[in-house]
Amino acid sequence: MKKCYKTALLILLCISLMLFAGCGFEKGQKQALTVAAAADLQPAFQEIGGLFTKKTGYQVLFNFGSSGMLARQIANGAPVDVFASANAGYVDELIKQGQALEESRMIYARGRIVLVQRDDSLRVDRLEDLRKPNIKSIAIANPGHAPYGAAAKEAMMKAGVWRELQPKLIYGENVRDSFRYVESGNVDVAIIALSLARQSGIKYVEVDESLYPPLEQVMAVVAATKEQEAARRFVDYVNGTEGRQVMKKYGFYLPGEY
Repeated sequence: MKKCYKTALLILLCISLMLFAGCGFEKGQKQALTVAAAADLQPAFQEIGGLFTKKTGYQVLFNFGSSGMLARQIANGAPVDVFASANAGYVDELIKQGQALEESRMIYARGRIVLVQRDDSLRVDRLEDLRKPNIKSIAIANPGHAPYGAAAKEAMMKAGVWRELQPKLIYGENVRDSFRYVESGNVDVAIIALSLARQSGIKYVEVDESLYPPLEQVMAVVAATKEQEAARRFVDYVNGTEGRQVMKKYGFYLPGEY
């Protein structure tokens, strides 16, 4: 009899704990969203993520990297809810494959590239200045899978310096890596995203926008997400009033303003 009594109490305790946990979840203990985002977005999206959490209760976990590498991870089944690319093509390919939701596709920004240098005495004000003998090393993101690296390559080609500068080039896995190279003093100059340069305090000069294709940045909800409603809310938030204010602060052009 005692054994049956103890068993009944244990069952009641388990039910109580389950009900308590359920109530706690309803009060805001929500699961986190995972956002795979292009490396140029790190400072802006970390700020936006904090604002989104305060507004909705959802934590936002970020995986920053080159758009091409992130797209490959998603295609291979990485558990991601939202993909924010620095290049529309990577999102469109996932949509074509049924791995991102077409109706959620949204242009959220246009990026820009800049020349950054720690040493002002180098006097690099345009791409042609990279020919100077005192410029020994130049960092760019890998053009093969990083949109900002591809833009840097295109700009140097149009400026007529690409072939000549080959011996000086050092490739980062993504644009954030390239920024770290110049920030640490391991290279003389880097071509990176304006959004990263703005928050660094390092001198930068914008590259002529006529030298590279527009960096149209697109995001979409990943088809396999289990948090589709929250993922859609995040996409809308980035392009909403508060999100746009943050993006503008970091130097992005915004849809409807260019």
